[in-house]
Amino acid sequence: MELRHLVYFVTVAEERNFSRAAARLRVVQSGVSAAIRSLERELGVPLFERTSQRVALTDAGTALLPAARATIDAAQAARDVVDEVRGGLRGTLRIGTLISVGFVDLPGLLGHFRAEHPAVDLRLRAAPSGSAGLARSLLEGELDVAFLSLAGRPPAGLSLRVLAAEPILAVLPAGHPLAGLDAVTLEDLADEPFVDSPPGYGNRNEVDRGFAAAGLRRRVALEVADIATVAHYVRNGLGVALIPRFAAAGAAPGVRVLPVAGARLRWTFGVATGSARRPSAAVRALLDLVDAYRVEMPG
Repeated sequence: MELRHLVYFVTVAEERNFSRAAARLRVVQSGVSAAIRSLERELGVPLFERTSQRVALTDAGTALLPAARATIDAAQAARDVVDEVRGGLRGTLRIGTLISVGFVDLPGLLGHFRAEHPAVDLRLRAAPSGSAGLARSLLEGELDVAFLSLAGRPPAGLSLRVLAAEPILAVLPAGHPLAGLDAVTLEDLADEPFVDSPPGYGNRNEVDRGFAAAGLRRRVALEVADIATVAHYVRNGLGVALIPRFAAAGAAPGVRVLPVAGARLRWTFGVATGSARRPSAAVRALLDLVDAYRVEMPG
C-alpha cells in the first residue's frame, strides 16, 4: 500500500469531488482516479460511491479514513524529525478559524509564520458552522489547528489553550424600556426577540446554556454569523443581544450595553488541536508564535 494512494484517498474524502481533489493535490484527475482504483483493488472493496451528482464514502471508506490519516500523520512526523535536523519545516498546515477573531492578529501571525517557514503550505478556512464545526473537523483530522470558542469543557479528544475569557453583556436599543437600568437579568430579557449567532457558535451555546440553567426559554429572531455586526441589528430595533464584551465594546451609537445580573455567562476563546494526534513541527511552531500576536482588546 503506497502512502501516496492514502494521501489521494484522504483528499478525495475531504473534497467529496475528484476534480477538486486533483486541483488541491496539483495532479491530473486521471492520476487521482487511478490511485483510488488501485487502492480499492488492493483492499478488495469500493471506498467511494460515485454518481454524476456526488462522491460519498462507503462504509469501508469511512472505516479506513481515520487509519489513513493516522498513517499520513506518522509519515509526516518522520519527515518533521529530519527537517528539524536540516533546519527547515515543510508540509501542509490546515488552520480553521471563526469568521471574527478579535483576540489574535491572524493575518500578522500567518504572515510572520510564512516569512519564517516559507516551505510550509498554509491552508486557512473560516467555519460557517462555527466552533462546533471547527471542533468536529479537528476530531476528524480535517484540520491541524483551530481558533475557536467553546462553552464549558472542550470535547474529549481536543487540547485547548485558552487565550481570552470575557463576560457576556446585554445589548439593547437605546430607546428600549430596560435601557435605563444599571443591569438586566435573563428573566428580564426572556420575552424579547434576540439577535444571536447560529447554533454551534460558542457565544450562542453559552447563552443557550445560561437560559436552560435558569429554566427560561427565549426566541432567536435573527441569526447572524459575524458577531461584529450583531449590535448593528440591535441598533435598528430588530431585537436584543447577549454578546462578549469585545463585540459589545465596538457597538455603534444607538445601543445601550448593560451587565447581566444573576448569571455568570462567559465567552472563552482559544486555540485547539487534536489530542489524539502528535502535533507536527509546523503546528508547534505556529503555537509558539500565538502569544506574540495576541491583541489586547479595549475595556
